[in-house]
Amino acid sequence: MALDLFSLKGRVALVTGGSRGIGKMIAEGFLEQGAKVYISSRKAGVCDEVAAELSKDGKECISLPQDVSTLEGVQMLAKRLTALEPKLDILVNNAGAAWGAPFDEFPESGWDKVMNLNLKSPFFLTQALHPALKAAASRDHPAKVINIASIDGIRLNPQDTFSYHASKSGLIYLTRRMAATLIEDAINVTAIAPGAFASEMNRVARDQGDQIAKRIPSRRIGRDEDMAAAAIYLASRAGDYVVGETIAVDGGVALASLGGL
Repeated sequence: MALDLFSLKGRVALVTGGSRGIGKMIAEGFLEQGAKVYISSRKAGVCDEVAAELSKDGKECISLPQDVSTLEGVQMLAKRLTALEPKLDILVNNAGAAWGAPFDEFPESGWDKVMNLNLKSPFFLTQALHPALKAAASRDHPAKVINIASIDGIRLNPQDTFSYHASKSGLIYLTRRMAATLIEDAINVTAIAPGAFASEMNRVARDQGDQIAKRIPSRRIGRDEDMAAAAIYLASRAGDYVVGETIAVDGGVALASLGGL
């Protein structure tokens, strides 16, 4: 019998920030591969609407709205999820924020907001869901944690996004450290570093995609299926032997560009 390397049938996933942008791309991809997907976001109405939109043709997408920018919110989401699902196969830490301001004017609020949501929350949500991930995991079928970083954690961009750069580079290294610990419980931790995808956060790619594409080696911005495919690979049997890695999904910007910025 042929092995379906990319099937997620029978698996349960949670995607934070799953109501829009990259999170929604990933959630939709997981659903297409047969997973039961919980999406979480700060705005309850939007989260509910998107879950209803994605629950079609027999797919099961459940809304769990929650602000995960605080430890209290993180713990509440974990409590609500585990009340419904004692085992969790896949956790995608995608919820994030960005902030830009000149160096001499960069505020503490912009630092704390971004570092808390982009770096602190993924750690503590994974910690809170560790028992559920461990319950789903085995050596033959490891559970998966996928952190959504950014190519701004690999290389500099010219914008004054100091806390964003710091948080995403920190998340890449945190991924490696968490991977070294959680592999003992058959939980694989990896990360994706997206480049230019049209989203609320990346308004430049959304509004000026054709111009941005000229500076990308692949000569286009990312498509929904590009992001979904990378996440499916890591979440499925196909990615079971990938541990601690961060995959840049950016058309070559971070790792195959000549001439720097």
